[in-house]
Order: sequence, then C-alpha cells, then structure tokens
Amino acid sequence: MNEPIPPVFAVSVVVSTLGRTRELVRLLDSLDVQSFRDFEVIVVDQNGDDRLASILAVPRTFALRRLPMSAGRGVSRGRNLGWRQARAATVIFPDDDCWYPADYLETGLRLLDSSRAQLLSGRCSNLDGRSINARFAKQAGPITRDNVWISQMEGMTFVRRDLLEALDGYDETIGIGADTPWQAAEGPDFILRALGQGYVCHFDPALFGYHAEIDTSAPDAPMIAKIRAYARGMGYVLGRRGYGRGAVAYWAGRSIANAARFALTNPRRALLAWTVAMGRLEGYRSGRAHRQVHQQGLQAAGIIAG
Repeated sequence: MNEPIPPVFAVSVVVSTLGRTRELVRLLDSLDVQSFRDFEVIVVDQNGDDRLASILAVPRTFALRRLPMSAGRGVSRGRNLGWRQARAATVIFPDDDCWYPADYLETGLRLLDSSRAQLLSGRCSNLDGRSINARFAKQAGPITRDNVWISQMEGMTFVRRDLLEALDGYDETIGIGADTPWQAAEGPDFILRALGQGYVCHFDPALFGYHAEIDTSAPDAPMIAKIRAYARGMGYVLGRRGYGRGAVAYWAGRSIANAARFALTNPRRALLAWTVAMGRLEGYRSGRAHRQVHQQGLQAAGIIAG
C-alpha cells in the first residue's frame, strides 16, 4: 500500500470520466461556485483521446489536476487511482454527469462531522429537490445492512481517507466499466465492507446533488441491456456479502410485481421490470458462488473454522 499523502486541502473531489464533455463542464461549473473553497479536483481521464484538453485548460477557482488512466477502465478503478493521489482527509466521488448545489461541500462536511461517521451519503434529486432515479430513506440515520440499498448514492457520498485506506478502496471488479458482468452496486459493496469492519456510515437526505432524471417509461433495447447489467451488480453484491435468499426474493419480487402491473398498459416497461428481476437473480447466484469459493479457501488455509 502506498504511503499516505499529507493533507493539503479539506476535500478532494475525484471524478472518473469517460466519453462525456458537456456534462463534465456542468459539474466543474457547479464546483466553481461552491460556498466552501478549500478543495481540489482530480479528473481521472479514461478517454483515449484529448477531448478534455480544452475543457481542463479553462481557468478555474480551484486546484485542478488531470490523471490519465493508461491501463484498464472502470469507474471503481478510476476512483481508486484518484483517491490514492488525493491531498485531503475527505474525498468525494461525483459521477461525471451529476452536478451540485452551491452549498453542497459545506453541507456535506458539516453533516459528516456532526454524524461522527467515517462515511456520509445523501440522495439524488432534480432541481426542485425531489428524489429521483432510486428509492431513498426519508429520515437521517445510521446505514445498516438492512437499509443500505435505500441509504446511499455513490455520487453524493463523503468518505474519510482513513476508511479508503483501510478497505483499499473500491472493488474494481464491480461498477460501470468493470470487465465483469457486475456493472453497478460498488457503493453498497464498499459500505457493506466498512460495516463489516465496524466503521460507522451515515445517511442524511439533507445532502443531495443533481442528476438528469432517467426516463423508464419507454425503454429501448440499449437501456434494457444496461439496466440488466446494473441489476446483476446489485444481485452479485447481495450474494457475495452474505444476504439470504429472502433478500434477493424481496428485491427480485418487487420487479416481478412491477412487470405484472405494467404487462397490459406498457409492455416495454414491463419487460424492463422483468429484466431487472432476472438480472438480480443472475447476479445473486454468481455472488453466492463467489462467496462459497472464498470461504472454502479460508477454511483450507485454517483462517476460519470449517
């Protein structure tokens, strides 16, 4: 493990990006007007061209660095590359297509300190403050194994660097762009690993950032394929992190119920819901298999009892 870099800033903003330009400009513009100023921005550039050159050459009111990603791709890999070069004790990981209200950093640091947690997560909203693109808990409180799936959003999360070092960052086999079928749920996976080691994680709906709302009313084939890959990621984490069959039955069952609800009125939306259920079940089976192999290895090594 690399030696820790002494803190220079209060916050490091690490954004791993691929293929986006206008969205990245919007994010950087929102950081330019933050009420809290003691931060740096690290752009992990996964592009194979120089499309970001003119964007990153624009003068900003904050310290800005580009880290080219020369080997492999994936959001988790990019985040790990970025936080290991971060010069702050607290790190955030915005998606390259989200953006923030002007008091986002100020609010997040205040809530992180008051919660006395090693990780604080918030929610995704539209410009009116309405939660979008996921279900979120209504009340602030500790994140647990029971509520993690409605108590986190990767792009709206503050993490103590000490926790990143303790867990060695994100699992690079999970998340968008990973060379596996598990294209989502790297955030819940990270939190579940933290909880398993006794760290305190907290959710507060008062912390929110913006994102375009995903329209699932008439999904096309590429969206259905992408959502299935995301669903596999959730199922995989459920299985790998030791959730019982009741948990995956609940999460797959919700989608099956939605498929039945839309079957007559919106067949494409019904197909999307069915796809989500099947993806979660596929991922869960693989996650359980991975967990069993891992435990057998530990038993063979005498690390845990058979």
